[in-house]
Amino acid sequence: MNVINVCRAKARDERIRGQRARLGHEARQLAGTLDGLRVQDSNGNGLHAATVAGCGRRAIEVVVGRTVRAYVGLGANVGDARRTLTQAVAALAALPGTRIRGVSRLYRTKPVGVVDQPDFLNAVVALDVPAGPDPATGATNLLVALKALEREFGRHTRRRWGPRELDLDLLLFGRHRLAIERPPEAVPLSAAIEPGAAARLLEVPHPSMHDRLFVLAPLADLAPRRAPPGWGESVATAAARRSRMEGASAVEPIGTWDGARWRFADQVGGTSR
Repeated sequence: MNVINVCRAKARDERIRGQRARLGHEARQLAGTLDGLRVQDSNGNGLHAATVAGCGRRAIEVVVGRTVRAYVGLGANVGDARRTLTQAVAALAALPGTRIRGVSRLYRTKPVGVVDQPDFLNAVVALDVPAGPDPATGATNLLVALKALEREFGRHTRRRWGPRELDLDLLLFGRHRLAIERPPEAVPLSAAIEPGAAARLLEVPHPSMHDRLFVLAPLADLAPRRAPPGWGESVATAAARRSRMEGASAVEPIGTWDGARWRFADQVGGTSR
């Protein structure tokens, strides 16, 4: 029996050495193939970090399939806001690696900050988006994509809190709390007329949403029990608190998402009453 066991052990060791030799050979071949090569992600749109980056003996990072739940606020009060926001949901769903996980009711809301303008239409969309190699990179990539969509929808440069063809705000990115510098392509459009806007950080959770009923009401449709980092209360609790402060007329639900568009009770009116 001892002789048999020794023979079996030798055979096992030989198999292991053979497997290690083959793996070593394959690794050397891969290193030679990647030597001096930098490969962008398959989307090829410049919005996401490279999924394979490295050369020779340097580290190679592969990021496959990781997603994070993000919430994006939508708003508009210029032109056909209902149509714009419906198209914006479709545009968000078409972002590379993104899936729509929920769309709130559509709300007609009173303007905040600059009140001499039409009422807004607001909603919130839940998305599963690429996580990126780290939360800061993933959130920045998403913000860059949102700003690009704003420009594609014809948003003009105006003062802060002024009228909007389309406003897309990154509200939550998973359960992460971030305050990071924005790349040039993610700077607010208002930076062209407000010098201080260019230095504004990307902050997640969005720094104003805690005190904005036009954000909290639709967000509570999708994530009422979620307590964003640093809040100390749930979204539903914050929404109820702001509703008592701003009054019931500050936000009014006017449409319910049916999977492709919002269905309205009245089917009349535009962006304001």
